[in-house]
Amino acid sequence: MKSRFEVNGTSVEVEVEPRLTLADCLRHELRLTGTHVGCEHGVCGACTVLLDGAAVRSCLMLAVQADGSKIVTVEGLSNDADLTPLQKSFRKHHALQCGFCTPGMITTAHALLSEEPDCDAARVREVLSGNLCRCTGYISIVEAVLAARAAYKSRAAENG
Repeated sequence: MKSRFEVNGTSVEVEVEPRLTLADCLRHELRLTGTHVGCEHGVCGACTVLLDGAAVRSCLMLAVQADGSKIVTVEGLSNDADLTPLQKSFRKHHALQCGFCTPGMITTAHALLSEEPDCDAARVREVLSGNLCRCTGYISIVEAVLAARAAYKSRAAENG
């Protein structure tokens, strides 16, 4: 089946098996390997992408279901020139170790901060509770997200 959608600002058309997940399509057909596949049951959050602005588990969605959508992967959150404020905050706060969960954490946190730039630590914990990390203990991740709020607040103010 053909599926047409936009990924990181680029229109794509892929010929896929109807049963191919969006995660596998992104990784194997489009070579966007920043989206990680962990549990393949939607539990770990490593495969989180933005679909029309909402954080979704790409392992639970078929590529053909994305037809007509706008998808942003972790690669699409930054530009070639520099890291985003959220990515810089993860680095500054040592909010990553092995890095496997990091793309899903950053994508989920980006969706949260885009919608709720004034969120508090309890809200960050609640939203990130669906993303599993076996290395950090989450404290540094929550600190990184909270520290990045200022960039999202100023962006919200600019867009008024």
